[in-house]
Amino acid sequence: MTTVTVVKKDGRIAIAADTLTKWGSGKESADYVANHEKIIRIGGSYVAITGSATFKLILADYFSSLDTPPQLDSAADIFRVWNTMHGALKEHYYLQTGEDKEEDLESSRMDVLIANPRGIFGVAAHRTVQEFSRFYAYGSGSSYALGAMYAAWRAPSLDAEALARLGVMAAAEFHDETGLPVQSFVMDMNPDFKEQSSANF
Repeated sequence: MTTVTVVKKDGRIAIAADTLTKWGSGKESADYVANHEKIIRIGGSYVAITGSATFKLILADYFSSLDTPPQLDSAADIFRVWNTMHGALKEHYYLQTGEDKEEDLESSRMDVLIANPRGIFGVAAHRTVQEFSRFYAYGSGSSYALGAMYAAWRAPSLDAEALARLGVMAAAEFHDETGLPVQSFVMDMNPDFKEQSSANF
């Protein structure tokens, strides 16, 4: 269980995650787990992972096995990468796919957020890819994070990283499956990429 956030504001992009691991009613904080990070680097992108704690190890291992890091610069690129990876999850990492036959697609059983100089993206468990215009959150504390970021969006003193961290901190304050400290990364947007105006927000 976790809370991860991404934000795009004023030419900057940020991604953040909490660092708590939960196993049933037990919890393991960053004070006790050295490899508590939930954000990994894949080429020029940062990927924040929700779901089983094993998924960060799987994704790091899978992407490190490729000859070149994949391009995660658009929704179409990300979909192709994730669709190919789903086959490897089943064949090499023993992903359990036995689920409700009414589902249209097999689940990859993780939701991830992606941040790079081209934008901010999310990949849901059934490999739906969305590009976000301002901010978003995934994970069990996402409703708290989204509410906090929405309320604070217009504050001129809060940049992209401060907003991303605020979302995770709000979730940690009010949700028992999200815990501090916060891990975050920030970068400049690609100057060739025109940021969507937030004037009407």
